[in-house]
Amino acid sequence: MRQVVLDTETTGLQPEAGHRIIEIGCVELINRRATSNRFHRYINPERAVDAGALEVHGIEDDFLAKQPRFPEVAHEFLDFVRGAELVIHNADFDVGFINHELSRIDNVPHQIRDCCQVLDTLALARRMHPGQRNSLDALAKRYSVDNSKRELHGALLDAQILAEIYLSMTGGQVSLSLDGQEPLSAASGRAAQAIKREGLTLKVQTATSDELHAHAAMLASMAKRAGRPALWQLQLDAEIAQLTPPATKSAA
Repeated sequence: MRQVVLDTETTGLQPEAGHRIIEIGCVELINRRATSNRFHRYINPERAVDAGALEVHGIEDDFLAKQPRFPEVAHEFLDFVRGAELVIHNADFDVGFINHELSRIDNVPHQIRDCCQVLDTLALARRMHPGQRNSLDALAKRYSVDNSKRELHGALLDAQILAEIYLSMTGGQVSLSLDGQEPLSAASGRAAQAIKREGLTLKVQTATSDELHAHAAMLASMAKRAGRPALWQLQLDAEIAQLTPPATKSAA
């Protein structure tokens, strides 16, 4: 399974108002493991960045003016993501901007969902944590993902953070290390170790007769207060009967 964790930075909040993408960052996951495959481009939006957006990502107009325009990177971007499942936080925002950019170009899909599936981690987080804050920073704190380098938003850094959060949220390997080190466990932060089960015999500890009788006494007390016996009383009586040795007959 191939997934691409994606994030964008933009000149503002609304593509309908003429705002444009200025950065795309993508991290590839294959079968829930990070690869060395990345896509990262800054883009000349051919317009000024709004002051509010500049405070968020710090990417200035002078720098962007020297970068390629979106049509110059569009085919490379589409080749990278085609056929993958895109993992995006607040997907409607990024997808709206990507579709707006694609719609300005001939001979490419004008809807990113025509070549990719999209998974929205914000919607996933809201289902898993209803009533809680589910921003990227809040989720990083909740899942113990290090985002200390995130003083400003950046598409590639945010995609890397989101990849770790997503893997933690969905219960799998979370380390994005590519240097041959063992992956870290999401729960403990320690290297995962395989358990050898060959020849392993597990001891089953059953309750003693005295323990079952003590439990029966507790259930009897509960039944007296409730006015009816517990549903599992018959099963317990059967287990006690099996463990209790039959009474021996007196010698004639």
